[in-house]
Amino acid sequence: MADLPDIAANLAAIRARIAEACRRAGRDAAAVTLVAVSKTHPAEAVLAALAAGQTVFGENRVQEAAAKFPPLRAAHPALRLHIIGGLQTNKARDAVRIADVIETIDRPRLAAAVADAMAKEGRRPDCLVQVNTGDEAQKNGVPRAGADAFIRAAREEYGLPVTGLMCIPPVDQDPRPHFAYLRALAAAHGLGVLSMGMSGDFEAAIAEGATHVRIGTAIFGHRPAAA
Repeated sequence: MADLPDIAANLAAIRARIAEACRRAGRDAAAVTLVAVSKTHPAEAVLAALAAGQTVFGENRVQEAAAKFPPLRAAHPALRLHIIGGLQTNKARDAVRIADVIETIDRPRLAAAVADAMAKEGRRPDCLVQVNTGDEAQKNGVPRAGADAFIRAAREEYGLPVTGLMCIPPVDQDPRPHFAYLRALAAAHGLGVLSMGMSGDFEAAIAEGATHVRIGTAIFGHRPAAA
């Protein structure tokens, strides 16, 4: 624990910035959920955040989350876990078993695998469709041209409980048009959840209607070096 940053102070600073961004946007700060991205950080860091009142966490890798979170959840039943990294179809059942929200539904095979896993596990975590708003070849997410059809298929053909959309804008572009696009796309499908904005751009995302912001480094510090 001695090597951890002051997670409580970092959380307080981020919450203050969220509140100020909401004030500027004329929004209620309670309408924005902070997802603390704890990937690669130890359970002790999550415990420090829980002690500071943080209950919503994001993890990239299902295997890491499965090792870290079940014991924490047993002691902290209010904890909610979001899977925010690209999901392999062979990890769909593990994700359904442990997650409250899967933010990265982005292709038919994955939608089918998650739907099958939900039927087998008897759990239906909320799902977000990840949209590749920059149509970047190296990124996950359904391309813009296929987004409307895939959102409809995820809900109607695969029966997933899709509540919203997620995106990661290109790092070398103004994120605001990407956030505005995602907001309009969600509105067109009657979806209320917009997971967009990270440590470097969450205030812009809030101005464009984000309901969830995913922040890791500004809370937990830089990721530990790989062992």
